[in-house]
Amino acid sequence: MSEEIKSLGDLESVAGGAEAVVEIAAPREPVRDELGRSYATGKRKDAVARVWIKPGSGKVTVNGKEMNAYFARPVLQMILRQPFQVAGVEDQFDVMATVKGGGLSGQAGAVKHGISKALQLYDPALRGALKAAGFLTRDSRVVERKKYGKRKARRSFQFSKR
Repeated sequence: MSEEIKSLGDLESVAGGAEAVVEIAAPREPVRDELGRSYATGKRKDAVARVWIKPGSGKVTVNGKEMNAYFARPVLQMILRQPFQVAGVEDQFDVMATVKGGGLSGQAGAVKHGISKALQLYDPALRGALKAAGFLTRDSRVVERKKYGKRKARRSFQFSKR
């Protein structure tokens, strides 16, 4: 070692620098509007969801319809309930969402992503559980584009020898 710590003062200056870095990280503050709501945008495939959450009885409205009417399949309804179950806040928040683009499955995923982000903004203490479940990560998988000379993205036309 060419550089050695020669005195206690040198040791304190090195340790003090490390402590300063730790102290910079401040706790997250809740982000709410004047009506007490949190807003977030969720995305999945081609679907984009704008989601507002506020304290309530657990009512979920998507594009002006009840969740059961808009997402008729039980699997899609389960997808929308997952963030609340993981965070442990079932039937405590009302959700109002508008969704555009994609199909029903992508829209359900987009609303789920938006709900997760909005919950984390409303109560930063829920971030750990939602992040561990992977709900705050945008699922970047999208449909591959069709290539010229192909029937689909990768599927070739049927080969004919003669």
